[in-house]
Amino acid sequence: MCATCGCGSQAEPRILNLQTGTERPLAPAHEHGHDHHHGHGGARDHGHDHHHHHHDHAHHHDEPSPAHGHDGAGAIIPLEARILDKNDRLAARNRGWFEGREILALNLVSSPGAGKTTLLERTIRDLKGEAAIFVIEGDQATANDGRRIRAAGAVAIQVNTGTGCHLEADMVAKGLQELQPSIGSMVLIENVGNLVCPALFDLGERAKVIVLSVTEGEDKPLKYPHMFQAADLMIINKTDLLPHVDFDVEVAVANARTVNPGIAVLSLSARSGEGIDAWYAWLRRSRGDTHHAEVLASRR
Repeated sequence: MCATCGCGSQAEPRILNLQTGTERPLAPAHEHGHDHHHGHGGARDHGHDHHHHHHDHAHHHDEPSPAHGHDGAGAIIPLEARILDKNDRLAARNRGWFEGREILALNLVSSPGAGKTTLLERTIRDLKGEAAIFVIEGDQATANDGRRIRAAGAVAIQVNTGTGCHLEADMVAKGLQELQPSIGSMVLIENVGNLVCPALFDLGERAKVIVLSVTEGEDKPLKYPHMFQAADLMIINKTDLLPHVDFDVEVAVANARTVNPGIAVLSLSARSGEGIDAWYAWLRRSRGDTHHAEVLASRR
């Protein structure tokens, strides 16, 4: 049982390579005692720390916890703090690996049914001619979404978390070993549908993108503030349904900026294509920023 979020580990997490059909178990979450290495040929080793301003988690590790571990000096350390610290260290390695290969990595989060997979399908079909796109698809069970992504034209792997309610940095690292993304590509990570726990777990991404459907209600940023605080971009999706639902876009944006004043916002319909060009422009700018950051780093 994970003390951080309460998700269980009765069902073993598994990874499916949708290109080869090979499926294998993942080591149980939070029990990885070995060092974390990517098996990609040509990857540069990053010995420096990578500061990442996007993931200033809104939780506190010094609060009491019923489960504790002990370090070498005998001090009591909350299990939650140890889990998140280990995840953050692995995420920093993922981030360095992405930066070293000029890969734009994004973590897409939302409630179930907000339209992440449909948005990815359309993005892959429209942009695969200008950028190689690789996808890590996260769900508790089934490879349904992963197969949709594969059919759209992207190299994809499916991570099934079992009873886990979020992806973690070690799962992404193992997914990258299967994906082998090329230099200068995009890695789009579709997290498990959940507006709570993915806010806590950094995966090494460049940015979190939260997808909010107009069918969900404008108050979601106020109900789930940590998720919206952790996000860099909010996409209001399914705008083609606005004439048929009681949803005020301006109120939703105001609520999001109440909890995260710096969040960027786009409104679109992944199904109809309305507003989709603004999303593509955001991706292109972000890819350019990734390349620029790597050039600057190489000159230091």
